Amino acid sequence: MSPRTNDSTRGSGQEATPPAGAPAAPEVRAAPEAATASKVRAGAAATEAPRTASTAERADALRRFAAAVRRGRGAHLTSCAVLLAVAMTAGAVAVGGDGRDAARAVPGVTRAVDADVLVRGDLDTAIRSLRAHVGEQPRDFGAWATLGLAQVERARTDGDPSRYARAEHALARSLTLRPGNDRALAGQAALAAARHDFAAALDHADRALERNPYSERALCSRIDALVELGRYEEAAEAATVADRRRPGVPVFARYAYVRELRGDVHTARRVLHHALDSASGPADVAYVATALGNLERGQGRYGIALRHYARALAADDAHLPALEGRAGAQAGAGDRAGAITTLEQVVARSPLPGPLVALGELYEDRGERAKAREQYALVDAWTALARAGGVDVDLDTALAAADHGDTAEALRAARAEWGRRRTVHTADALAWALHRAGRSAEALPYARRATATGYRDAAFLHHRGMIEKATGHDRAARVSLTAALELNPGFSPLGARAARAALKDLEAAR
Repeated sequence: MSPRTNDSTRGSGQEATPPAGAPAAPEVRAAPEAATASKVRAGAAATEAPRTASTAERADALRRFAAAVRRGRGAHLTSCAVLLAVAMTAGAVAVGGDGRDAARAVPGVTRAVDADVLVRGDLDTAIRSLRAHVGEQPRDFGAWATLGLAQVERARTDGDPSRYARAEHALARSLTLRPGNDRALAGQAALAAARHDFAAALDHADRALERNPYSERALCSRIDALVELGRYEEAAEAATVADRRRPGVPVFARYAYVRELRGDVHTARRVLHHALDSASGPADVAYVATALGNLERGQGRYGIALRHYARALAADDAHLPALEGRAGAQAGAGDRAGAITTLEQVVARSPLPGPLVALGELYEDRGERAKAREQYALVDAWTALARAGGVDVDLDTALAAADHGDTAEALRAARAEWGRRRTVHTADALAWALHRAGRSAEALPYARRATATGYRDAAFLHHRGMIEKATGHDRAARVSLTAALELNPGFSPLGARAARAALKDLEAAR
């Protein structure tokens, strides 16, 4: 999954529209424009409510489904995925119920819409409170819109795509009650982005901005969609507009990522530090500190990255992206046992493809192949569940299957994703899938395109170097593989080992 682009913006959806003719907000000198993700996403790791499955129940459900995948019950995967969704949520109340039991389950939860609850990132409390409120005030279109967005954010934090159907229902209810309202349209943009339908996300964001040009959520979703469609120049322009209208942490973070995609790590780092200084609550601190940790880890600066992750976890000890990032930095720094322990905590709570593959590779690196295979099978399980929830998972499928599954399926998925959006990440995935399928000559132009913007990613450089080696471009291969290992020597336990072995072969052949 492409990094940092499926995050939301903070806020409750109750956004004020400045009067006609009002001056634009001043630009922040230290961070001219844009950013990612939200106060909403950052602080929510608790389970959803009144009856949410325990960690052990969720893990067991996913493992049983993975076993069905391994046995090849292809005709039944969709129905199995639905059952798995039920198991993972353990009978949680569906959207549209009155939510009274949920409200009573938490002392002190008001049945009124708490606009600050999403800002604080307390999604479980938000969902319970909002359900109770729409049960008593079913014509409150704003509450339905906020509930829809909260469900989107919760799906992102707990890895359960079945929540997207609930989000869709709530947003549709809001639009039925108040056609064209910008809160629900911005929520639809966030939902489409979460499902990886970025063309639809852009359309919904544009429609929301026609209604309210100052909608922070729509402004940020528009940047995300343009990035994920590979329209980087337009994304930079959108970030500039967003910064003029709604400067703040979400916009700063998006601007930093746009700069990083262009290879300008220095500016990205400066903007993120400014965003961290501007962070006003634990959720913002956790998100921005994690983004800084990811940036430094990608540059091989593991000690600095670990300090940023520590700050993120001090603000929110349940922030899964920070835990996942810390595991990567631990592995890069040589603490493989610590990385495994951390990733085991992550996948027990949110079994998403990225951490599952990372954990599998760490197991494989230390010879525990049976454990590794189980993690890769869980990726297949999650993929089937995500598809049942309407999520486009071809990029996830291509990346995981190319190294740890069916290379023909990896190539099919990569081609499908490339047909929808042409980003550096999809170019890299297609290049690697072609190479793994024995079609390295076809892969080379895509590998070059993946690094053409200046974006520096060790995995991309490793893939390019291996493809160059396979096509007889030995000198170029040495440059690419050396660059990968110099940039981030611990980018992947298996990938780094393969890169070192390939370099050794190239040197021996000189």
